[in-house]
Amino acid sequence: MAALSDADHDKVSAAVAAAEARSDGEIVTILTDLSDPYHDVGLHWAVAVLIAVLAWSAFAPGWLYWAFHLVNGGWSEEPTLGQLLAMLMFVAVLKFTIALLLLKWMPLRLALTPGATKQRRVRRRAVALFKAAAERRTIGRTGVLLYLSLGERRAEIVADQAIHEVTTPECWGEAMAILLADVKQGRPADGIAAAVGLIGDVLAEHFPKTAADINELPDKLIEL
Repeated sequence: MAALSDADHDKVSAAVAAAEARSDGEIVTILTDLSDPYHDVGLHWAVAVLIAVLAWSAFAPGWLYWAFHLVNGGWSEEPTLGQLLAMLMFVAVLKFTIALLLLKWMPLRLALTPGATKQRRVRRRAVALFKAAAERRTIGRTGVLLYLSLGERRAEIVADQAIHEVTTPECWGEAMAILLADVKQGRPADGIAAAVGLIGDVLAEHFPKTAADINELPDKLIEL
């Protein structure tokens, strides 16, 4: 992913500042290429290919004889059990290795990763970053993280205790929808800025601006 332009960063920072000007809430925005490398997914698919080879051999063992004679040019006698097992092992390992190498290509690995797995790992990364960047870092526990993972095209909104106690997940639905719609059209900065504005509406409703409020967390977009 190419880094966002300075203008994009300025747009997001301005949106955060405007949203925070209406409430005592603090908004942190984080953008990343990918939330997880999904190495295990590639390994699982490669193992599935290996098992498929073994299963096919059990169902239709005749192909082993065909493969053996093909390799030997048809000049050998009938193969022994050991030779057939060696052929099976060779083909299974070859298929496993090819599948593993193909799945090093991230677009393919992501395409074969179940949506639920992507969602769980994006959520896990968002929560971990929230704990590091926003949790308990505001006096009133009014920090909220907007996290966007471009590779999975998924986002998360994680709120600190005070916000969590007075809101429901449905409160963030409109912000999530407009964010992901802009991401699909190749405008992540516009989506983040628009989502920040809607998050600001929720914060202004529950935590209106007071004279004692100060800017406790940075307004800038963080790219990982």
